[in-house]
Amino acid sequence: MAMPGPGRPAIVLSSVTFQLLLNLTSVYFVFYFLFTLGLIIKKSLVLSYPADALVCDVGLLFLLAALDIIHFFCGVKGNLIESERYILANLVVTGTSILLTVYFLVWQTYVTRADEIISSVLLVVYGLDGVLALSTLARLARSVPLS
Repeated sequence: MAMPGPGRPAIVLSSVTFQLLLNLTSVYFVFYFLFTLGLIIKKSLVLSYPADALVCDVGLLFLLAALDIIHFFCGVKGNLIESERYILANLVVTGTSILLTVYFLVWQTYVTRADEIISSVLLVVYGLDGVLALSTLARLARSVPLS
C-alpha cells in the first residue's frame, strides 16, 4: 500500500484481481515457455525445420520470456506502489507480448494444434491482464488531484 503524502489520498487504489492475474500469467507462462520449447525441439527433430527459422523461433521465444519478466515486474511494482508509469509500461509490454504470441499462433514455421491451444489461452490471459491494467491505470489517474 502506498503511503499517503502530499497530494496522495489515503485510500488503497491497487487491484487485488490484477495482482492475482499477474501471478497466474507468470505461472502459465512458465508452462507455455517449456511446452513451446519442447514442441520446437520435437518439430526440429521430426520435421525438416530450416536452421534460420529454428534460430528465429527460439530467439523469439526467449525474447517473449524476457518480456514476460519485465511484464511481471512492471505490473506488480506499479500495482503495489500505485504508480501510473509502471502500469503504463506494463501495458506497452503486454501489447508487445501479445504480438509475439500471435507470431507463435499464426506465423511460426510449423504450427500444430497444441501451439494453437496454448497460444490462444495465453492471448486470453494477456487480454484480461491488459484490461485489468487499463482499469487500474484509470483508477490511479482519476485519483490524482488536478491542482
